[in-house]
Amino acid sequence: GGAVYSPAITDFISMVDDSSYMFVTGPDVIREVTNEVINQQDLGGAIAHTAKSGVAHFRHPGEEEAIAHTKHLLSFMPSNWRDKPPRAINPSDEGYRQTPSLRTLVPENPNKPYDMVEVIKEVVDGGDFFQSQEDYAPNIVVGFARVDGHSIGVVGNNPLELAGVLDNDASSKAARFVRFCDCFNIPIISFVDVPGFLPGVEQEHGGIIKNGAKLLFAYSESTVPIITVI
Repeated sequence: GGAVYSPAITDFISMVDDSSYMFVTGPDVIREVTNEVINQQDLGGAIAHTAKSGVAHFRHPGEEEAIAHTKHLLSFMPSNWRDKPPRAINPSDEGYRQTPSLRTLVPENPNKPYDMVEVIKEVVDGGDFFQSQEDYAPNIVVGFARVDGHSIGVVGNNPLELAGVLDNDASSKAARFVRFCDCFNIPIISFVDVPGFLPGVEQEHGGIIKNGAKLLFAYSESTVPIITVI
């Protein structure tokens, strides 16, 4: 069980369907102690950890896809905190290209949902938005992209999911991502369209005060440039 904390303290975790799994206590121990019957994949497989627990960041159908995806992830990062994030110019994308779809992507009616991911893709180089934890707390999106070839971190409320509210899971997800970007000198662009924190007994008892504070603190202590688009 202790070995499973090795991946948990790393920055990013990729899992492969039907072959990756991790848990502190396995199905046999759980059955003996609590009489719960569950298999390895349902307990700690790729779907469980990318969509439910939020422990893992990426899920892939096979190992080749996982390796290719990891190479793409590393292209946004410096080798260490002393280096500048790598710059890559996409010759197919111009800095002053027209984006007429942005006129209609965000609806005039504030009660009408829209997909913030589509907005982000229109803004960044080549429409390449590399999401992290896509299946976990989808009411906030985080990931890497480029602007004029420079690596950036992107955080955006997504009105398509729960109206884009902040809850416990979304706050923790975004706070961790902001801290990572700050550690490796990656500037952050925040796309903000949020009605506030999700009210409710479950949220309060789940620690929305401490989890919400984590996100606020992550932003306030950051030393990288931060741009907010409201």
